[in-house]
Amino acid sequence: MRIIAGKYRSRRLEAPAGLATRPTSDRLRETLFNVLAPRMEGAVFLDLYAGSGAVGIEALSRGAKSVDFVERAPAALAVLRANLAKLRITEGFRVHSSGVGAWLRRVARGSNSGHKPGLLPVFDLVFLDPPYEAVEEYAATLGLLGGGSAELLAPGALVIAEHRRKERLGERYGALGRTRLLEQGDAALSFYAAGPG
Repeated sequence: MRIIAGKYRSRRLEAPAGLATRPTSDRLRETLFNVLAPRMEGAVFLDLYAGSGAVGIEALSRGAKSVDFVERAPAALAVLRANLAKLRITEGFRVHSSGVGAWLRRVARGSNSGHKPGLLPVFDLVFLDPPYEAVEEYAATLGLLGGGSAELLAPGALVIAEHRRKERLGERYGALGRTRLLEQGDAALSFYAAGPG
């Protein structure tokens, strides 16, 4: 894996060993960030099921103001932290060792989130990439982002889910409605924006 563009362009990243974590391919990341390019400068980015951190690090490389990485697997967390250290990234990010659902609920309640008390983070861009086998994670996470945790989304925010091409996600999850579907090889990206439920 490598960083596609920006400040850290062409720098290599490590991936966790084994099959438990499936990094987003360079080609799919390039497609994703080509779509997001007009929104990246100064964006507050949330990388859920962060794995190696490749997507969030790409966001930082391309001008995101900050990135929150949420990952619970110890091996993936170790690689994520090693990738940040290897690139000498020391600010503009927070790493949260937690399950995604638990973290979203905690942050929405304003407790134990790693953020300043009383200040909820508000994200411009949210990327989620659960293990493809964990189909229930998609509906649960998108449901939280479109419902009880919707206050974490800035006006005009986009939520993007990477999933298997053959695995169809819903058109709507609470306040989130799908606006675009991009397919590439065996993978797909579903883009959701907040709107009337």
